Amino acid sequence: MNIQFKKGVLDMCVLAMLRDGDSYGYDIADTLSSKILLADGTVYPILRKLASDGLVTTYLKESQNGPPRKYYHLTDKGLDLLKEYIDDWNSFNEVVRGIIGGDR
Repeated sequence: MNIQFKKGVLDMCVLAMLRDGDSYGYDIADTLSSKILLADGTVYPILRKLASDGLVTTYLKESQNGPPRKYYHLTDKGLDLLKEYIDDWNSFNEVVRGIIGGDR
């Protein structure tokens, strides 16, 4: 598998969340940390890297609850990479399930 396991999985999760619609950093971090045990501050470096790699773009949007929020938007390049990640994940998962015995 050509993805570093944990990093690749978290990148894949963030990209998948953005596939469903634009979101801001805190919402992404909160949603992920409610499902996956993450250290504080894990998501923001991922978002910065995804942006610097051209996989997401950012824009500011006014908030009714304070200052403008930075929103993240999945680019076509990001969507293409997400599809690759999902294919890799499914192949990896199939191999592991075969080794450990499936749904036993």
